[in-house]
Amino acid sequence: MTYLLMIRERIKSFYSRYEGFCNPALKFILAFIAFRMINKNINFAAVLTSLPITLILSLLCSFFPMNFILVMSVLVILLHLYALSLETVMITGVIFLIMFLMYFRFSPKDTILLIMTPLCFVLKIPYVIPICAGLVAAPTSVISTGCGVVTYHLLHYIAGNSSALMTQEDEPAFALEKLRVLIDALMSNREMQVEVAAFAITILVVYIIRRLPVDHCWTIAMITGMLIDIVVILVGDLRFETRISIVGLIIGSIMALVVAIILKFFIFNVDYSRTERVQFEDDEYYYYVKAVPKNTVALTEKKVKKIKGSEKAPAAAEETDLDPDNPLKDAPEYRLRRSGSTAGNKNRTRRIRIPEGIKDNKT
Repeated sequence: MTYLLMIRERIKSFYSRYEGFCNPALKFILAFIAFRMINKNINFAAVLTSLPITLILSLLCSFFPMNFILVMSVLVILLHLYALSLETVMITGVIFLIMFLMYFRFSPKDTILLIMTPLCFVLKIPYVIPICAGLVAAPTSVISTGCGVVTYHLLHYIAGNSSALMTQEDEPAFALEKLRVLIDALMSNREMQVEVAAFAITILVVYIIRRLPVDHCWTIAMITGMLIDIVVILVGDLRFETRISIVGLIIGSIMALVVAIILKFFIFNVDYSRTERVQFEDDEYYYYVKAVPKNTVALTEKKVKKIKGSEKAPAAAEETDLDPDNPLKDAPEYRLRRSGSTAGNKNRTRRIRIPEGIKDNKT
């Protein structure tokens, strides 16, 4: 556990130190994944599916706020649908406008939920969204997740019925018929309605439980939310015959629980064994406070200490005045010189220069 806490602290430290680089990089990755998913599922405009265009749009989104990714994603979707038919663009644009008005009015800070909900549906893990939204968001996030569910099912229907919606006749009767078919398909989609209701109920239940002043409230909220989500979807399946995969529902719910546990580890990792209850008062109130410490670990910082060696004193001049009391104290350094050897003469002579003061003492 200590090792995991150290990893968490290092990740937080790295992010706080390089936040100016991490935020654009994360927005670039999110925008790139969103555009690739859109191009893969509704690839009606071949120009937009090219990799250079996707990279340019993703790079542009990395320098703007998160809502800019949402706006560019809607623009890419409408351009794809324009290549399909004008009627599809009109009805989709009206639906997006209504959802945007609701989103910007009630939950303008839940951009990540609105973007991640369709992506999680494509990745077959949609049940991650309501549990995580209930843990970290507000009750108004039911609007952003509901808009994400509607967006996925709308685009899924258009991609599956593109041949019927493609523009072939210019008569107004055919255009009105396409509009009617698209609206009826959206309003009669029971699976979408059941998922919107299940996600909303799950978010509210998880939010209420995780704010209760009880021990392990986040763990209780995650497990309860997973069970509530499964029960509501199963009841809706029995009532409206939505034909939802039961195996996929159970596996997706378990994966949602795992992701929620990881999220809890990074956001709300506390030690209930060291809980303290504090009571104090002022002139008007008595205060009863329950303090639960966080699980933290101090990172050891490596400090490198440089040790410099003592510098050698420069050699004294050859001719110096010697201390009469200690003639060797200020004596210059002896220098050994070797005479050059001649050919065939292996003997070498060493010449040593003795200071004058030493000579006088010897004499």
